[in-house]
Amino acid sequence: MGESEVIEPLSEKPDAGKPVFQDVPKWYHRWFRTPKELRELGVVGINMRNARFLLPNNPRRLYDLVDNKLRTKALAEAEGMTVAETYGVLRTPHDANIVEKILKGKEAFVIKPTRGSGGKGIMVIDKKVGKNYIKPSGTEVTPGDLKNHVSNILAGLFSLGGKRDYALIEYRVQPATLLTDMSFQGAPDIRVVMLHGYPVMAMLRASTKESDGRSNLHQGAVGVGIDIATGMSVRAIHHGKPITYHPDLGISLIGVQMPDWETILEMAVTCQEMTGLGYLGVDIMIDENKGPLMIEVNARPGLAIQMANGIGLLKRLEPIVIEHKRNPGADRAAKIAYSKKHFRAKLPAPRGEG
Repeated sequence: MGESEVIEPLSEKPDAGKPVFQDVPKWYHRWFRTPKELRELGVVGINMRNARFLLPNNPRRLYDLVDNKLRTKALAEAEGMTVAETYGVLRTPHDANIVEKILKGKEAFVIKPTRGSGGKGIMVIDKKVGKNYIKPSGTEVTPGDLKNHVSNILAGLFSLGGKRDYALIEYRVQPATLLTDMSFQGAPDIRVVMLHGYPVMAMLRASTKESDGRSNLHQGAVGVGIDIATGMSVRAIHHGKPITYHPDLGISLIGVQMPDWETILEMAVTCQEMTGLGYLGVDIMIDENKGPLMIEVNARPGLAIQMANGIGLLKRLEPIVIEHKRNPGADRAAKIAYSKKHFRAKLPAPRGEG
């Protein structure tokens, strides 16, 4: 597949609740490919990611800067980036017992482990009705459920390595209206994968009813590939299969222009600079009033972004390795300009046109 090739979205809308699948290359649906075929497609697997890009570029001493969300937020704020407001940090069993007191006056919020990964342990609350809290899916959470969830976070149930953790309570992002239309109640986020400070690939992760307001693809969220050069959505997948429309909302996911794209790229490159990591993923949300917010940085970004974009990561990582050796002192503007020039996708018609 040529890097500029894009699969055109289908023009027919789906029946309610039924995703429409795109006509895609057969490699997406085959369980087994030979090493030669994978190399030709430029697909990066976990072993290659770790051996060629992660381990050589991410010193172990730097991991805690991103594995600990509190440290990451502090770094981002020092760089002048906007982050989600912290309502509280729960550190002890006593804190779990008084979580409602800490949340007094806050009806919408997010509770997450400070050392969690893969979306595990994140609880999103949209509102409070009576004594109970309501999740994006409509599920009620009792005060006892809330306390138990915090206790599980503190015990390390969701943390990397199963070590004891803290529970972070944050502002519940109010996503930009354009993105709300693409997500089932939850707040979508944008992930940008970076190598040596160059934006390599990007996708929007939008929640579904199945994912319960969370944007993790393994929990049933939708992945939407984004053109690095323009910020326009070019492809979409659900459970690894390409789709054109959101499975719950029936709205087209293709040809949507992401707001504040230049700011998003700037934030992603800044995250690389502030952490010192060579290979990383940066997660950003776009708030209706606050604009782009840096949510977290991941030192071990997953590989499903290749499926969302229909392009093997190797086709973009290898040129960056060469460019970085050729021009090791490139500044932020030069890196963004390089990525825009060399990783531009063939764009579909904007949503609502054609």
